[in-house]
Amino acid sequence: MTAYQMLVAVHVLVGAVALVTFWTAGLLRKGTPAHRNTGRVYLLAMVGIVITGAPMAITRWIDGHVVTAAFLAYLVVITSTGVWVSWRAIRDKAAPQRFVGPVYVAFGALSLLSGAGVLALGIQAGAPLLMGFSAVGLFTGFDMLRRRVRRDTFAKTPRWWMTQHYTAMIGNGIATHIAFLGIGLPRLLPSANGTALHYLSWFGPLAVAIVAKVILDRRWKPRPASKAVATPPRTQNA
Repeated sequence: MTAYQMLVAVHVLVGAVALVTFWTAGLLRKGTPAHRNTGRVYLLAMVGIVITGAPMAITRWIDGHVVTAAFLAYLVVITSTGVWVSWRAIRDKAAPQRFVGPVYVAFGALSLLSGAGVLALGIQAGAPLLMGFSAVGLFTGFDMLRRRVRRDTFAKTPRWWMTQHYTAMIGNGIATHIAFLGIGLPRLLPSANGTALHYLSWFGPLAVAIVAKVILDRRWKPRPASKAVATPPRTQNA
């Protein structure tokens, strides 16, 4: 087994741990010790995915697979962003201004730039997959930088930390399931591989994540208070 094959094997192993613990944490009651502990294991597994994914991208670049290398690097960026945000949202629960500090801005800028780079690469290569998936980095980066600019308003948002945490965890879940459906499943079931599975593995988790985000936002995201309609005072007749 070559060094690269060993790296891929470790990547797959921590990916399997991430897949199991993602659903375990998601199904456990929120805020319980079991949920928190399982969530920690999941985030550690995601850190392992990032650590092994970065050298995999570099190796593919050296081998001349520029498009694959760029896309792997892009996945490392958006995954790192999601892991950091989901962790710091809980740690900085009482300090929203610290949450949107320099590291937050750096991740936002990196997500935006990498998304733009993947979009340009997708247009140049005529790859719909790259063009479509670049929206994740573009939207994430823009939203993070916008939040930094409006940090005073953001700091007053009720339950901001919960919204940020579950949104980032949904993003992490996208990466986890894409890795399984796009890389792991075809290796386990070669007969199931094909164009349909290829596109489903990338855009299927994204579509499910959008639906999950809408549902969770309806339950947890604070709604702006409706303005009361002023009733003019009644005048008495003389």
